[in-house]
Amino acid sequence: MTDTRPIRRVLLAPFDKRGLSEFARALVDQGATLVSSGGTAKVLRDAGLRVTSVEEVTGSPEMLGGRVKTLHPRIHAGLLADMRDSDHVRQIEELGIEPFDMVVAGLYPFRETVASGADFDTVIENIDIGGPAMVRAAAKNHHSVATIVNAGRYEDVLAEIRDSGGVSYETRKALAAEAYAHTAAYDAAIAGWFSRQATEGLPAFVGLALEKVEDLRYGENPHQRGSLYREVAGPGPMGGAEVLQGKGMSYNNWLDLEAAYGLVAMLPEPSVVIVKHNNPCGAATGDSLADAYGKAFESDTVSAFGGVVAFRGKCDLGAAQAMKDVFTEVVVAPDFEADALSAFAERKNLRVVRAPTPDNIGFDIRAIPDGALVQDRDLVVETRGDIEVVSAREPTDEEWRDLLFAWAVALRVKSNAIVFARDLATIGVGAGQMSRVDSAVLAVRKAGGRAAGCVMASDAFFPFPDAVETAAEAGITAVIHPGGSVRDEEVLGVAEKAGMAVVVTGRRHFRH
Repeated sequence: MTDTRPIRRVLLAPFDKRGLSEFARALVDQGATLVSSGGTAKVLRDAGLRVTSVEEVTGSPEMLGGRVKTLHPRIHAGLLADMRDSDHVRQIEELGIEPFDMVVAGLYPFRETVASGADFDTVIENIDIGGPAMVRAAAKNHHSVATIVNAGRYEDVLAEIRDSGGVSYETRKALAAEAYAHTAAYDAAIAGWFSRQATEGLPAFVGLALEKVEDLRYGENPHQRGSLYREVAGPGPMGGAEVLQGKGMSYNNWLDLEAAYGLVAMLPEPSVVIVKHNNPCGAATGDSLADAYGKAFESDTVSAFGGVVAFRGKCDLGAAQAMKDVFTEVVVAPDFEADALSAFAERKNLRVVRAPTPDNIGFDIRAIPDGALVQDRDLVVETRGDIEVVSAREPTDEEWRDLLFAWAVALRVKSNAIVFARDLATIGVGAGQMSRVDSAVLAVRKAGGRAAGCVMASDAFFPFPDAVETAAEAGITAVIHPGGSVRDEEVLGVAEKAGMAVVVTGRRHFRH
């Protein structure tokens, strides 16, 4: 269908006025008349444009502090009259109602108001009523009306009007789809916020509105389609991550970037995490980022090949040079020194991403067919004062330091998780095995003879003493785990016999 409709009468009511006067002037130059209300009308008049006020159209003043202005039959009949329907045309002509050919609208800044920390009543006042009603009415009637909710559309629509004398059906239909996505996201944000106000636990409603940022080459595998989305009105994926260098990010790159950056955010500066296939293969805190990278790399020099590296702190030249001989897919940091970027620029296949340090707050949402699982994000909040020493021997200060470090890393290792650490660096990581003893065996193998003198973290209790026996044979000196197994005493007995210190947190950190 190629029906093109001229734009003769336009209703303008966007909250965001940027670029509006220029757009409206261009519409007038193409023969359109303008209708607007309140602050929008003032902006247009101040720009020297002739505007008919909504009050003149409706014969009614704005009321209730602006809550009621466009909610009127003379507005909505002009939006909803299907000009293909002779009966609709007859009715509005008899009532002296003029149809609209275009609506330009944007809604009150509800999400921005919530994000600002405003009080309850202020947030309520920023729930738009008339705006969504206009947008939905015009979009429903897209056969006759063009609906613009995004200022980024102004130039394209103007170009089409100039070229063809109006807006095509295909464009009106696409604009209507954008309009409904806009109001759906807006309503989801309101419903989600209200639900959180009314519920002490997890909310009864969780709304997640996403818009496409870009298509990816493919998904997790080449036969799967993949795209990157952002939360509507949010800063963008990973808090507004910017790809400063390199080819486009892949689906797996984004997954690994989140895993690496989420973990490094829980470690102090300067720290480095190297992730491969969504698991940390190396993590360390050092005297500098270069030092931390070297320690993290030594944890698993094989798995680090083709990994994602996350920095806690501004990446400098020393850090860039420390990783120059290791093939790396992505490096991410909150910022980069200019000379570090210059060094990275020599590596054409390296993607360099700048992103704000994640706060790791909010909900963890995982899709399942026809639904989703929602939970609080898991965080390590345990401190030395919260943790119980159950062994006869208290850990040394150095062991305590490494136990807490290993405990933080274990949170981001897929279960069953075993982490060996020494001197604030991972030495061996056993991830994602179906039995805990297999993870312990894997960690010993990854440590490659360096396990002696390390501490061990286990994300969950030991159902049998075999994993602790494996660790004891490798020379592990201290263990941190949640406790809670019916065999805790048996496990402790094995550890005591080996001279290990054992502490329990009472808190599990599974990650499936």
